[in-house]
Amino acid sequence: MNARERFHAVMNFEPVDRLPMIEWTGWWDKTYDRWLSEGLSPDLDFHGTHRYFGLDTHFQYWPDVYKPGADPALTERFVACEADYDALRPYLYPDTIMPGHWKRTLGEHLAIQQAGDAFMWYTLEGFFWFPRRLMGIEPHMLAFYDQPKLMHRINSDLCEWLIGAIEELQAFGLEADFMTFAEDLSYNHGPMLSRASFEEFLAPYYARVLPVVKRTNTFALIDTDGLVTDALPWFADVGLDGILPLERQAGVDLAEIRRDFPDMRFIGHYNKLVMKHGRDAMRAEFERLLPIARQGGFIMSVDHQTPPDVSLENYRIYMELLAEYAVRAAKGD
Repeated sequence: MNARERFHAVMNFEPVDRLPMIEWTGWWDKTYDRWLSEGLSPDLDFHGTHRYFGLDTHFQYWPDVYKPGADPALTERFVACEADYDALRPYLYPDTIMPGHWKRTLGEHLAIQQAGDAFMWYTLEGFFWFPRRLMGIEPHMLAFYDQPKLMHRINSDLCEWLIGAIEELQAFGLEADFMTFAEDLSYNHGPMLSRASFEEFLAPYYARVLPVVKRTNTFALIDTDGLVTDALPWFADVGLDGILPLERQAGVDLAEIRRDFPDMRFIGHYNKLVMKHGRDAMRAEFERLLPIARQGGFIMSVDHQTPPDVSLENYRIYMELLAEYAVRAAKGD
């Protein structure tokens, strides 16, 4: 099987020769700097580093909601009212998400994907994430109650732009293998909003965007940190296919989630905090995940960026074990 076939088979709960081996997000800069000091070649680019470690190749695209050259004096100031949003809006929602260099690079990556040697995905800013980015954390939380009209206006504008961005990618020929909505709407005790707020301020816009995503054979996942268990029914009900990264230290238990959501897809959930403790601790974590991975619909991966307390040697051990358990999960061993 090639990389793309393997990804779709796992996500469709079908047999594979081994699970995909991926880092869905990049490494921390401090982690990378440590590895350079421990012998990692500085001549490797991002994808070369993936190949060096034996990871499957994947390409991610994240369209920027700000127009090129947007005035920092405006873009770095938080939106406190509709007048602020009016002043900022001319710098938002670019007419095209694909400048010339994007088209060249995307074309090269499409050829690799279509040959089966990589899978491709894109990330869009979600309907919790983007208003928070504009308003700041605390004012955003208050705006659900104090400025509902502004919240809907921002998310309606964002929704229209996202639909256009997806259609532009699709028209160029991209049939993404999966995509994520950047949301981060949970913390270590659960969601930062109520279901009622989700239903009022987020769900209607997901209902408009997701049918456009799914015109191609693309899995739609939510990217949110923290304890996501209570929010999973919300995501399922609006038609999302799954979630990442499922942070273990926040109390996420995928074995429990899988019982309640047998058809959802998941990426991550490998507790990054055990990696500094060496082979035995890392193997124990893989053993925890193995029964879930055998069921399909789950790709084991670090549950966020590998922290800088992980040595290059320990990361090599992690990769050795990941290769072993990717096969064991597929074969039922």
